[in-house]
Amino acid sequence: MNEDRLTYRDAGVDVELGEDFVQAIGHIVKSTHVNQSNRILEGAADFAGLFRLGGEYEDPVLVSGADGVGTKLLLAQEFGRHDSIGVDLVAMCVNDVLTMGAEPLFFLDYIATGKIDQRVLKAAVSGIARGCREAGCALLGGETAEMPDMYEPGVYDLAGFAVGVVERKYLDNRTPVKTGDAILALPSSGIHSNGYSLVRKIFESKETRDMATQKLGVPIEDVLLEPTRIYAKGVYAVRREEGISGIAHITGGGIPGNVSRVIPDELQAKFFPEKWMTPQIFSFMQEFGPVERAEMYRTFNMGLGFVFLVRSKRVESLIGCLKNVGEHAMVVGEIADKPKGGHSVAIGRVL
Repeated sequence: MNEDRLTYRDAGVDVELGEDFVQAIGHIVKSTHVNQSNRILEGAADFAGLFRLGGEYEDPVLVSGADGVGTKLLLAQEFGRHDSIGVDLVAMCVNDVLTMGAEPLFFLDYIATGKIDQRVLKAAVSGIARGCREAGCALLGGETAEMPDMYEPGVYDLAGFAVGVVERKYLDNRTPVKTGDAILALPSSGIHSNGYSLVRKIFESKETRDMATQKLGVPIEDVLLEPTRIYAKGVYAVRREEGISGIAHITGGGIPGNVSRVIPDELQAKFFPEKWMTPQIFSFMQEFGPVERAEMYRTFNMGLGFVFLVRSKRVESLIGCLKNVGEHAMVVGEIADKPKGGHSVAIGRVL
């Protein structure tokens, strides 16, 4: 009989290393539980996270969101900067949940890699925890999969899942969108986490990266890896206020692709680009791609990360509520009747 018997480690999966990693990130995970400490049932389950919804809700509706960070992750790996990509992951999921006026409750992550590198993945989980703390939700559980035949050494992928809650009455009593509503927007921090296949194409040469660093006055890796904003504080400040008829998170598909989801067929959201400051990175990409301006708006957030449709008489009050939590809200457009043959979203003379 052949004595050279195979082990799981011989196949490329180190179970002990995986267990060590779980122990190493334990305190990072628990740092998020302070947000929901009275709802998490610690030590009550070995195979699943337990979360007690409690009796403070009359008719609770759970709201879920799942997402990744796209190929922005490739730039994080290229630049060796793994501490903020987890914030992006949380933001992409939680911001979608926030569009329903929901309170994010807990978050689950999935990490897949060819070989567990504790230093790298611990940094990624630290970013996820940072995002959870900012959003006010708990990192309740997750999965780290070591798959050597699926991923090359040094490569990993991330996916996230957020669950929130909102009272049914707030969903049933939402204000309908109508002509004359104002479009109120919160600024983005930059590119956020969408369009990165095009971003990487534009910045594939060292020459273009160096030119961008010179023109922007900031290392291009700082600009490209700037974390996606989490809009929890802003939404919490206004979610129970009257006069909000729609909310949109500006992600893949840009302004037209996302705002159109909340616009009735007979209406049009008219954006006026002169009403907000577009971050320099977008102007640079448009010029040096080069990329058509319309394509920029269809791909990127162009400086607007989160949008509220609101009754015009409520604008000043809502701006004040947002200002109280440190948000600089801008009126960037209005809702009008859609012209015959028109689109759901119009952006100046561009779209």
